[in-house]
Amino acid sequence: MFKKFVRFVLKLCFWFIIITVFWVLFYKWVPVPATSLMVIRSAEQLQQKKEIKWNHQWVALEKISKNLQLAVICSEDQKFSSHAGFDVQAIEKVLDNYSENKRLRGASTISQQTAKNVFLWPQRSWVRKGFETYFTFLIELLWSKSRIMEVYLNSIEMGDGIYGAQAAANYWFGKDASTLSKYESAAIAAILPNPLKMKADPATSYVQQRKNWILQQMKFYGPLDLNSLPTPSDK
Repeated sequence: MFKKFVRFVLKLCFWFIIITVFWVLFYKWVPVPATSLMVIRSAEQLQQKKEIKWNHQWVALEKISKNLQLAVICSEDQKFSSHAGFDVQAIEKVLDNYSENKRLRGASTISQQTAKNVFLWPQRSWVRKGFETYFTFLIELLWSKSRIMEVYLNSIEMGDGIYGAQAAANYWFGKDASTLSKYESAAIAAILPNPLKMKADPATSYVQQRKNWILQQMKFYGPLDLNSLPTPSDK
């Protein structure tokens, strides 16, 4: 019985790896049509007898303003172009705070957020964190940085029923994602920690403070280095 159980577990692991690798490879080239969060939000709206809001329009990375690309890097993950999916120093700080019973803060990189948004579910748990680590490793291995950024900016929640850069640019500023200015991009990036409660326009005093900080970071960061974000065809 034990040997049968071990064989079953090994087969299960084998097929899990095969299926997930092909899943990640599939999304290396194919636009992500929906995420679990989009479905969950729609179910919540339906349960509350509200109008279902689902605004999601996929656009290629070259049609998303570099201002927005830089703004999310500066606000969410300034080591995005150099790390292998994980910010080790940020994780160490979280563990130190945990050991000292301090309030935990997030340490998720853009790669981790992309893995969670596309392949997993939003609720926090150690099980989900384990799967998130696995999928983060896969997308860093099989995708380019530009593909990770493209999927991230097309999948992330940017308002109530607003998903992705094109929908956010149209909803908040009535324009295409390709034409977002530095100030508009910083405003959108500023609301990412809580897009259901924060507004990019008009901005509250708190969002304005975050926006100003992001603009300052964008200035310090300098122009986005396209060599650090190669095109998907480079891999």
